[in-house]
Amino acid sequence: MDRQTFSSRLRERPFLFDGAMGTLLHSRGISMDISFDGINLSQPAIVADIHRAYINAGSDIIETNSFGANRYKLAEYGLQNQVRQINEAAVNIARRVIGSAFREVWLAGSVGPLGVRLAPLGRVSLAEAADAFREQIEALLAGGVDLLVLETMSDLYEIETAVSVARELAPNLPIVAQMTFTRDDRTLLGHGPHVVAQRLAALDVEAIGVNCSGGPAQVLRLLCVMRQIAPEKLLAAAPNAGWPEQTERGRVLYPATPDYFGQYTHALVEVGAVLLGGCCGTDEAHIAAMRQALDHPAPSSIPLPDVQIVTQAEKKTAVLDPPTQLAENLRNGRYIVTVEMSPPKGVAIQRLIEGAHMLKEAGANLLNLADSPLARMRMSAWAAAHLVQKSVGLEAVLHFPTRGRNLLRIQGDLLAAYAMGIRNLFVTMGDPTKIGDYPEAMDSYDIVPTGLIHLIKQQFNSGLDKAGNSIDQPTNFMVGCALNLTPSDPEREMKLLRRKIRNGADFALTQPVFDPVVAKQFVNLYEANYEEKMLPVIVGIKPLYNGRNAEFLHYEVPGMSIPETMRQRMAEAKNPQQEGVAIAQEILSAVRPFTQGVYLMPAFGRYDLVASVMDVLQNK
Repeated sequence: MDRQTFSSRLRERPFLFDGAMGTLLHSRGISMDISFDGINLSQPAIVADIHRAYINAGSDIIETNSFGANRYKLAEYGLQNQVRQINEAAVNIARRVIGSAFREVWLAGSVGPLGVRLAPLGRVSLAEAADAFREQIEALLAGGVDLLVLETMSDLYEIETAVSVARELAPNLPIVAQMTFTRDDRTLLGHGPHVVAQRLAALDVEAIGVNCSGGPAQVLRLLCVMRQIAPEKLLAAAPNAGWPEQTERGRVLYPATPDYFGQYTHALVEVGAVLLGGCCGTDEAHIAAMRQALDHPAPSSIPLPDVQIVTQAEKKTAVLDPPTQLAENLRNGRYIVTVEMSPPKGVAIQRLIEGAHMLKEAGANLLNLADSPLARMRMSAWAAAHLVQKSVGLEAVLHFPTRGRNLLRIQGDLLAAYAMGIRNLFVTMGDPTKIGDYPEAMDSYDIVPTGLIHLIKQQFNSGLDKAGNSIDQPTNFMVGCALNLTPSDPEREMKLLRRKIRNGADFALTQPVFDPVVAKQFVNLYEANYEEKMLPVIVGIKPLYNGRNAEFLHYEVPGMSIPETMRQRMAEAKNPQQEGVAIAQEILSAVRPFTQGVYLMPAFGRYDLVASVMDVLQNK
């Protein structure tokens, strides 16, 4: 079917999609632990039976069972090498059912999200995402679909990438682009329906809309906004059967009945929907109720939301806060001396404060506050950083891991830290919970360090949150990134560092360095390869505690490599702590000429030992 025919037919009357596929597969005994898409190969008769049920219920368009049939989602089941077979099977099953329908039924190729985070929030590049979409869409087209439905997307970059690939492969095939929203009428990445409508309307697609999300009431509300923002676009709506509820026995129930769906069908058509259907929790009874409503048009009994478009005058923002002392020191060439401190395991702050005072007297001009190091439960790092700054008078660098935080918590914690006077951040992935006190604790994350650097430097520091909404006043964060100066794969480390710099990193804190020569070679190699000066480097130095400590770090801690001569010195030393201090001083003297500061990491909380390392700086 060509695009013109599709659009003209939809302007004659609304067309009805099918309902959920996964819900019905599960109801027919398919476990949630296996790939629903893989069922196309192992149990095609079940898929065919579901297609047949929807056609009998009145669907004008059925979708292939290929929602998660991309390389990333299939990899969860070891099926990543069967993308083409699974998608072609999905088309063939549906085509055979349509062939016996004795009426016109269109076939839509279903393409869902990849199930991975895209850059800059994740590690999958847009080019890699495009390759994955291309692999799936090529297979659907080879099977012979009438249109493509790109659905349940929550990332605008992802759906834009999918549309671009689809249009490249099929210039004259109809495309429907649908996003999904959370309870607060925003996507998972924080975009409201007005932003989504603007971005989708700019795409080369026939119809835009909403699927999944909540029930019909929410989708009606969202569609009203889209109608106002993009009146020229055809609209599609496929709500869930309400928000899912889990029973005590673990069953998932959806509250919206078929009759309820039938009532909302008139309202959805009234606001402009020309493609309607159901998503999670719906079945052939819901589609039959919608068919009945479409065949018997009537004024809607559902009150339509009143949407008003407000044009906001252009705002000008300005950074109100001065640069941090860290920024000033780097600009003026003052050597940074900072020490890593761990917040207390309880509420007693006295030992932390006393240690900070001692380090200040020893020569530290900055202090690093770690956030749950080794995934051990401790006081919140930003509270500890605030207390240290207030009590000691030294600026803190707050370690800010992405692991274990979603986008809401990340942005809320950033605002809280800034309001408490914390301006310097060290963005890192963070330690996995499985190595800490609570291995069963949630370990997921919404954003990787490069993406968080971008969020802070390009958005928060411009007065915007992740969704592009104003946060009233721009922040003025100084942001550091992690760096390994002695990596096993220098090329990979350089590429990662360059991404961090491009996203706005101001400085780097490195892993402990035990080989100054290799560290210097890495700096030289980076500057030669990219023909640009390395960003300010604050080099990590960790005084060894004894021979066993040196062996443990070398053999059991990833990323640490301690030369055999140093390990032998520690093993033979009569006073190993003094020997560890001496080695650290030697390293510091060697790296100082090509670094802008030192980041001292005490072993076992021995702040006195790192204070002794600082003595070498007083003699310069």
